[in-house]
This record gives sequence, C-alpha cells and structure tokens, in this order.
Amino acid sequence: MHTTQETRPQETDDRLEATVAPGRGRSLTTAVRAGIARVLPSEPLVRNGHLLAISSLVNAGVGAIFWLFATHWYDDEVVGVSYSALSASLLLANIGQLNLNDFLIRFLPCSGRQTRRLLLTCYAVTASWSALVCLVFVLLVPALSPELAFLRDPLVAVWFVAATAAYTIFVLQDGALTAMRRPGWVVAENMVFAFVKIALLAGGALLALKTGILLSWAGALLVSLLVANYLLLRRAVPRHEKENPDAVRPPRLLSYAAADYTGSLFRMAAYTLVPLMVLSALGAKQSAYFSLAWIIGYVLFLVVRNMGSSLVVEAVRRPERLAEHGLRVLRHSGMMLAAGVAVIVAAAPWILKLFGPGYAENGTTLLRLLALSALPNLVFSVAVDVLRARRRMRLVVGLQIALCVLVLGMVQLLLPVFGVTGAGIAWLTAECLIAVPLLIWRSRWLVPASGTHLTTSGRTS
Repeated sequence: MHTTQETRPQETDDRLEATVAPGRGRSLTTAVRAGIARVLPSEPLVRNGHLLAISSLVNAGVGAIFWLFATHWYDDEVVGVSYSALSASLLLANIGQLNLNDFLIRFLPCSGRQTRRLLLTCYAVTASWSALVCLVFVLLVPALSPELAFLRDPLVAVWFVAATAAYTIFVLQDGALTAMRRPGWVVAENMVFAFVKIALLAGGALLALKTGILLSWAGALLVSLLVANYLLLRRAVPRHEKENPDAVRPPRLLSYAAADYTGSLFRMAAYTLVPLMVLSALGAKQSAYFSLAWIIGYVLFLVVRNMGSSLVVEAVRRPERLAEHGLRVLRHSGMMLAAGVAVIVAAAPWILKLFGPGYAENGTTLLRLLALSALPNLVFSVAVDVLRARRRMRLVVGLQIALCVLVLGMVQLLLPVFGVTGAGIAWLTAECLIAVPLLIWRSRWLVPASGTHLTTSGRTS
C-alpha cells in the first residue's frame, strides 16, 4: 500500500520493542528510545540505514573477535580450511535462497495481509532448494574442492546441509525485518548470533575439536533463528498486516525474482569464490591471510549494502523521491566510507597484527586495496538498488555479471604473480572499471526519463 506520509521517527520500529514491566522499566525503555532518537537522524532513509549499518558493524566487530580467538586457539591451516568451508556454505546458501531476501525487501512492504503467507512460502522454498544444492555440492566436493573432502563424512555432511539451509532463513529474516522497518531487531538478532558464536567457539577449543569453528557457527545460527523468528512471526508480521491491510499485487513477480536471482548469483560468486580460488592456488595458510583481510574489508561493503536496502524500502513507500534518495545515499555513504577507508588504510598493519605477525606481513597491502575498493563499490551498489527499485532488471543483471567476470578473471590472472595481494588489485580494478562509466552516465540510471515516475508496484509510467 502506498504510504502518503513518512512515518515519524518514533513510529518506525528501529528500536527494540522489548517487553518491559510497568513503571521503572517502562521509563528506562522510554529513555533509551529518546536517546536513540537524539543520536540518529530523523529521516527514515538514513535512520534505518544507520541502524542496519550498526548491525553489520557490531556483527563484524564481534566477528573479528571471533576470528581473533580462532587464530589463537586453532592453527592456521584449520582456520583457512574452516573459513573456506564457511565460504562454500555461504555461496550455496545464496544460491539456494534465490535472492528472495532482496525480493522481500522490495515487495513485503506492500504485501498487506499476505505478508505471513509470502514470508513462510519464501522460507519453505529457499530451505528446500538450498538443502538440495548443498547435497549436490557435498557429493561433488572431491572434484570441486578436494581440500574440503572432510565434508563427505556422514555426520559432517548432515551438519553442513542443515546449516546451509538454516542460513538461507537467517538471511531472509533480516530482509523481512528490514522491509517492515524493524532494523533495531536486526541489530539485536546479529548480536545474539555473534556472542553465542564466540561462547561456543570457546567450548569447542576446550574440547579440542578441529571442527569447533564450524560447530560454533551452526549452533549460534540455531539460537538466532529461534529468537528472531519468534519476534518476527509473533510481533512484527501481525503489526505490519494490521497497519497495512491492503495488498498491492505488482505484475510479473516471478520474472522479477528470476532476473534478480540471476544477477545475485554472479555478485555472490565474486564475493565467495575468491577464498576458494586462493585456497586452491596458494594453500591453506595464504587462504587464512586472505580470509581475515576480506572479513575486515567487507565491512565497508556491508555499510553500503545496508543503506541500499533502506533506499529500496523507502522507494516503495515514496516512489517519487527515488532519485533524491539515491543522491542522498551516495553523498551520505560516501562521507562515511571515506572516513572508514582512511582508518583502515592507516591502521591495517596494526589491525592484522592482532591476529598474528603472519597476517600483518602477508595481508596489509591486501587489506588496504580491499578498503579502497569499497569507494567505487558505493557507486555500483547504489546503481543496482536504484535500478532494482525501477525494475530495470536487464541492467541489474548486466552490472553484476560484469563485476563477477572482472573480479574472478583478474584474480585468476594475478594470484600467481602477486600472491594474495593480487586479489586486492583485482577487486579495486574491477570496481573502478564499473564505477567510472556509471558516474559519467549517471543520468541514464539515476534520473528517470522526463514525464515518468515509479509507481508503488514498481512500474514506470
């Protein structure tokens, strides 16, 4: 349903709606909400984007602590192989989730009383498909990635398939909460996931489990799913259906989903295949060095991704402001990214030294290159989100194919020459080759043609 008035800050559920006792507890909650309102901008686009970015930063920060402990409690080869296994799981989950996360962000705000049905249907489809895809991968792992042959063990295989299917739901629940303007709940959910993961990692280390890294990730995922979906299905969905009773049924939903999924496969392949390429070409230790640098550098990519999700949600509610919101995200995120990039470039050796001298020695230049590549990635990501909101799906798919081909092709060429640093060179070069033309011809994707506007259903008229 088209919302003709922007929700006031206190009405956007970017706060944690914790159940509190009357009296003193309620006063404390009111004070916390007032504090959030004073600190964060009142504009929903930026405010919700900030909360989603905070979620990613908290998750990444605690995640860095997780890997810091992992590098001290497990040897480098276990870290490298475990990260590669998790990368494979994330790749398979992203294949299996059919990019319905972005689909929910785009269409759940206008789904009305069909919200629960749409969400549960997406859950069932993605969990089933990702489990099937993952099972095929396990059967073919000796040919695809011999270093991960341990996944053929029956118990490990069952864990791997179940965890991958569960992660697809984890991704979708974040998209659903974002679509219903509940970014504060996304923050809480990711904090639960991150801290439980560290606690289980410690338990695995005490028991001297070589699979402790993988088991801690899966256990934390289960806890997070239970907490988040209780809040989502018992609180967020009923409230959303009550406040937005009229559903808008845009045409050609399946064609949109198919095109969006196709593009997302190429984008995620660029993100998740590089660690496997490093493992195959350079070995487990070099894979560990790349993995830690990528984990840190990718935080900057996530900030942009989160602002883009907020952009799409607001475009559904206020489609006539899409170009304005796109420019706002470019300017606002650009300033945040510039500061973040400067910090990482300056502090890269000291950040990596926390994980051990080998990480600083082998990953400093790589981390700096990955951080710098986040700046052109801002242009790429905003362009994809604006085009997705306008349903110009051929360009959405084309841009993501271009990124994938450029990154993977150059990584393949540069790894033998520059080692892990070659992956950083590939990322920075690929992002620049895409961002520069987008900036030069920005009127072709950012500004709609004269006399046209975006309708709530996503069509241009």
